[in-house]
Amino acid sequence: MQFLTIRPVLLELFSGPHMIWLVIIVLVFFGGKKIPELAKGLGKGIREFNDAKDGIKNEIESGMKDKEKIQSPTGSQTTSNNA
Repeated sequence: MQFLTIRPVLLELFSGPHMIWLVIIVLVFFGGKKIPELAKGLGKGIREFNDAKDGIKNEIESGMKDKEKIQSPTGSQTTSNNA
């Protein structure tokens, strides 16, 4: 039951005026010169994460293809012997 009362508060936390204040506070703390550096670092981190994710996906797919290659020659040999 508490979840129902907390959820609207979280939605109101990130409304328009609050986002404007958040941007102003970030500008005051980091300054105009540091924000591009922070954005560049964030973009680089996201890019590295996506590259790692794609690498793992490719490894899994190549492992599945290798497994199919190993299994298919034995299957084709049994069918060619029976024919």
